[in-house]
Amino acid sequence: MDFWQEVEQSLSATLGSRVRLDVPSAVSGGSINQAFRVESNKGPFFAKVNTADGLDMFAAEAEGLEELQQSVSLRVPNPLAWGLAGQQAFLVLEYLELGGSGSSAALGEGLAAMHRVTSDQFGWYRNNTIGSTEQHNRHEADWLIFFGEYRLRFQLDLAVARGAGSRSMDQGYRLIECLADFMDGHEPEPSLLHGDLWSGNYAFTRAGEPTIFDPAVYYGDREADLAMTELFGGFSREFYAAYRQAWPLEAGYSIRKKLYNLYHVLNHFNLFGGGYLSQAQGMIDSLLSEIR
Repeated sequence: MDFWQEVEQSLSATLGSRVRLDVPSAVSGGSINQAFRVESNKGPFFAKVNTADGLDMFAAEAEGLEELQQSVSLRVPNPLAWGLAGQQAFLVLEYLELGGSGSSAALGEGLAAMHRVTSDQFGWYRNNTIGSTEQHNRHEADWLIFFGEYRLRFQLDLAVARGAGSRSMDQGYRLIECLADFMDGHEPEPSLLHGDLWSGNYAFTRAGEPTIFDPAVYYGDREADLAMTELFGGFSREFYAAYRQAWPLEAGYSIRKKLYNLYHVLNHFNLFGGGYLSQAQGMIDSLLSEIR
């Protein structure tokens, strides 16, 4: 039995009726996985394929999408099947026709509604990935401990192992000890976060619905999601205005967003190298200058 026949069987079991897949067509799907549009007698599906050791990553993504769906706030593709077929892992999602025009204000309002979904602790019930880097989500009642240990320290340790200079990394470790200085009375609730919310991970369907995908879900400070929307080009002014109208941000966000985005810049260095290290060094120096 070939790979796609095994995927057919898995989908058939999920949907409760026979699925017959046509020849898949490769589509753009990022740098980590192969991605395909697959036509079938049940309509099109979106499939991601990776090596067998990508199975846990796909399972975590599927469970993250299910977590986001439960907030009933934004359109999220429905995960349908995931597993192993031969030496490859797969994840099959509902195919959403993207490329429509929609309301950025609706996206901002929907994100604020999603962030209103809270937990009693930070983290999540399982680890997942940020890009292809493992993301630790151990439950923790204290946000500063969670962010310091399972976000910044984890990435700093990876950067040291990758060869980052000791001076900049020592300053990064010092920053962890100073996290309370950036809170200034800010006591976030553990909000449901997308976790990897840059401009490439949202779109509008042909019907105009704002939709989010490729999550790195956990419960954390909602400002961490907002911060990442500003990291790689940013979202529209209408988006930010609608979010703030639905749920105003607290004083100090303009500084904390740099702190939260340091996690992602360090991760980009650990994944891709290059100029991300100097960017991270500049962010660390700038943050420490705020408390000197």
